[in-house]
Amino acid sequence: MTPQRPVQVSKREAEVLAALGERLSNVQIAGRLHISVRTVESHISSLLRKYGAADRWELAEESRRGTPPPGHIAGLPAARTTFLGRAEEIATVLGLLEGERLVTLLGAGGIGKTRLAAAAAEAAAPAFPLGGAFVDLVPVAEGFVAQAAASALGVTQRPGQALEDAIARRLARGRTLLVLDNCEHLLDAAAEFADRLLTACPTLTVLATSRERVGVQGERTVPVPPLPTGSDAERLFLDRAAAADPGFTAARADVAEICRRLDGMPLAIELAAARGASLGAGGLLSALDDVLRLLAGGRGPVERHRSLRAVIRWSHDLLTEDEKDLFECLSVFVGGFDLAAAGAVFPGLGAGAVADLLGRLVDKSLVVRTAEGRWRMLETVRAFAAERLVAGAARGVVRRRYLGWAADTADELEGLLDGDWRARFDAVADDLRAALAGAPPGRAEVPHRLARSLGHLTYARRFLDEAPGHYREAARRAPTPNEAALDLRDAADAAHALIETGRAFDLLLESAEQSRSAGDGDGEAVTLAFAVVTAERHPSGFDTEIPHERLRGLLARARAAGDARDRVVAAHVAAARAWNHGAEKVTPDPSLAEDALAAARATGDPVLLSAALDASGIAALTEGRFRAAHRIAAERVGLLPAMPRDVPYTAPEITDTYHMATACAVAAGDLPAALSAARLAASDDLIGDRSPVAMSTLVQALVLMGDLDGALSQAGTLWDACEDAGSPLAWTAPSVAAVALAHGLLGDEDGLRLWRARAERIAGDARSRYLASYAAFVDARTALRAVRTEEAPALVERAFAAFPPQDWYRGYARAAGAELAVAAGLPDAPERLAAASDAAAENEWAAACLARASGRLHRDTGELTGSARAWERVGARHEHACTLALIEDLRADP
Repeated sequence: MTPQRPVQVSKREAEVLAALGERLSNVQIAGRLHISVRTVESHISSLLRKYGAADRWELAEESRRGTPPPGHIAGLPAARTTFLGRAEEIATVLGLLEGERLVTLLGAGGIGKTRLAAAAAEAAAPAFPLGGAFVDLVPVAEGFVAQAAASALGVTQRPGQALEDAIARRLARGRTLLVLDNCEHLLDAAAEFADRLLTACPTLTVLATSRERVGVQGERTVPVPPLPTGSDAERLFLDRAAAADPGFTAARADVAEICRRLDGMPLAIELAAARGASLGAGGLLSALDDVLRLLAGGRGPVERHRSLRAVIRWSHDLLTEDEKDLFECLSVFVGGFDLAAAGAVFPGLGAGAVADLLGRLVDKSLVVRTAEGRWRMLETVRAFAAERLVAGAARGVVRRRYLGWAADTADELEGLLDGDWRARFDAVADDLRAALAGAPPGRAEVPHRLARSLGHLTYARRFLDEAPGHYREAARRAPTPNEAALDLRDAADAAHALIETGRAFDLLLESAEQSRSAGDGDGEAVTLAFAVVTAERHPSGFDTEIPHERLRGLLARARAAGDARDRVVAAHVAAARAWNHGAEKVTPDPSLAEDALAAARATGDPVLLSAALDASGIAALTEGRFRAAHRIAAERVGLLPAMPRDVPYTAPEITDTYHMATACAVAAGDLPAALSAARLAASDDLIGDRSPVAMSTLVQALVLMGDLDGALSQAGTLWDACEDAGSPLAWTAPSVAAVALAHGLLGDEDGLRLWRARAERIAGDARSRYLASYAAFVDARTALRAVRTEEAPALVERAFAAFPPQDWYRGYARAAGAELAVAAGLPDAPERLAAASDAAAENEWAAACLARASGRLHRDTGELTGSARAWERVGARHEHACTLALIEDLRADP
């Protein structure tokens, strides 16, 4: 492999990269390094270019891996023995990889497909400057192909995003290579995964290995034959025999005969060579006569496979009893294992004795030592060992030990979440899943503990789609209803992290029923009250909104079930009362919201306090007190550092806080604060820079600040996030409409119409709640650009409509409508200006707009100059430029 030049980074860039590896936000990095946030952003942009990374999270993974150079194939197995032969196959594969999208190596088990694929990938790496990954599918169960690839690539999922899409974004950034090794037991899943990626990533090449075709259109296959006798087969035998016994010698004819009898099968040759030290060439030939005599007469593929199994059986039969017992016990591991894991399934011996036995199995080529200091069985060998275990009397005992090891390992990993745990989790994740899947059915402590830990670990690992299912499984396994209730609550919070509030609501109701079964009135009250708040605060995540009367009934049940003297119960019930006061969703009662805030403060829980603050903030928004709402949202942002990111409980508040921080800043016209909040969201480990929350907050802030090109460069990602989300996202409609505004301000009428239609589509039945005033603002402001006089009366009338209280952008609509009335020379323009004046007190953008409208009306350059200064203060550079142009026009035509 041609060596690649390492990435050249400055000392400051290296410091930023290290901080990204610690999952610090841009603000935290700036504080640590005593530089500005903008400087941090500049360094991150430079690092993204140098490493060819898609986002900051990939940079963090590069940092954690010791910053390998771009172009490396992640997960490529390090060879511990010499790769011999296969020159013709390597040349064929390399030639195909130059122009084909999917190349599959076909051959029987033990034929050497994995070694060939690894060697080919290493040789081809210079042709794939943006690298890729080698994904071992042997330990992977149905449904977890994406997780295996994500682990190899260091990719994580974000809310509103499928894990496959996150992988595709990583692989679509340039010419990359993905190796899918051992597809045969997952053919349908592997084919679907490969097809999806090849469609989404035009510069991706996939190299697969399998015992049969993957079956994706355009697939090119390369048969992998046995090693030719007379050259490569003999070289392999002599190399492995010398590794077992450096003094090994044998007549060339004897070696040739051994390889011929083993049909050139590499694994069979290695197993036989491992016995060369003890038997010699003559002894091997005699033993092979006994092993293979029943197979005489055929040498086709079936016979070769039978002969390989016969050699494995022969090698097994030569083991001592302790070696046999350990060999069979180790077959429970679907992936690799360490010494402690081996000792857990084969107890009674000390670590030294287990290590000695493992060493003997390695010497006999029945177990392989990996470069990472772990051990594994080749799949063909493991299948034989598993058959022996099933046939013996110890299977049940060994499976119970395996389950116990998995539960204990998961417990240990949970205790390491503040440190470097992800690589350790990725190494054992397939075995943790397999142990849970193979556990006896029914409720029991150990499988329950494992399922619950897996929910926590997969959530912290950002396999967000996977986590709720483990929590559900934990609830099914829970020994008591109380434990099941906690599991279902965590499943609900994990669903909330996916912005699937309708699903979360259903899980909360299930949790409440479990609490009731357990006689836990307080638990039932808390969960029912939270379900009411979820349906009232986040109705856009429901396919059908929950009727007010049903929610009122749930609240009544909560009040009856819980002890009002308990602070947590009191806080949850007070919040539910505030949100459920009226029939309209997202409209809490102001006085009851203050009661809820006082109750939440009494608990000292930042999550409950944030939720109560949101009720107060929404109440302020509905009353038009936008500056107060902005201050409340800022207080919520201040609570975020106290909320851990590795537990689902905090997810609803983290995502909502970022969304509302930007929304309230926009409602108050504080555009720099809106942009700052959007950037905070993008740098948060839970949110990420491509989630609906991050994209919607960023795009809207960029448009209003006049960075129209910057907003349009993000528009496609915003729309992808909206379309890919697992639940309705009506609350993103204003941001989609903001893209329409950007097109309109640039004079792109087609783009304006397209994105206005998209905004209407995404808002759906919730248009009046989320889009009405913002759409009126967009239409009035874009009409102002060309001053379409004939449309002005209707657009102005719409801008001054009686918008519902949940619509927070009416200040923008009325200010833009008033200016349009002035520009169009409508007779009621002065009255419109006066009617919009209230907006100026609560919205800095509206104040600047109305100052400009007044300057237009009075043809007063002084007022226009004041407006220009106001635009400059809020950072709205497009509006500032428009105002300066108006001043020049007025001076030219006094």
